[in-house]
Amino acid sequence: MSIAQNVEYCGYVGFNADGQLIASKPTLGNVDSCLADDPKFIEIITASYHTHGGHSPDYFNEVPSSADMEGDADEGIDGYVATPGGRLWYIDTVDMVASQLCGIGCLPRDPKFLAGQNGEIVLSYTYDDLVIKLEE
Repeated sequence: MSIAQNVEYCGYVGFNADGQLIASKPTLGNVDSCLADDPKFIEIITASYHTHGGHSPDYFNEVPSSADMEGDADEGIDGYVATPGGRLWYIDTVDMVASQLCGIGCLPRDPKFLAGQNGEIVLSYTYDDLVIKLEE
């Protein structure tokens, strides 16, 4: 849905009252941001999740943004980000490092996605590296 609608979806992952790991219902965002609703059934939030919508040459959306990392760090949780190229990233807010859990096409990808359009994407970035990468 995120790719087809070219919008972000977001939510939370955590444990319910029975100790089961669950995800909240996705919240609809817009083309370049998403603010998740408070989860109803999650007692302990462990991470956020969000998508980066559809492919666009106007956005560098194959990596998490510095704002993605800052938002998770402000909430004191880690995060997961899915990209239009089908990558899945994990954001570790203790070390402030984003790491690819899987590469191009491991998740559904936008047919308009063009590999290499944003240059080389490495397997992990520190927060400072991301800031520099996104300014290129």
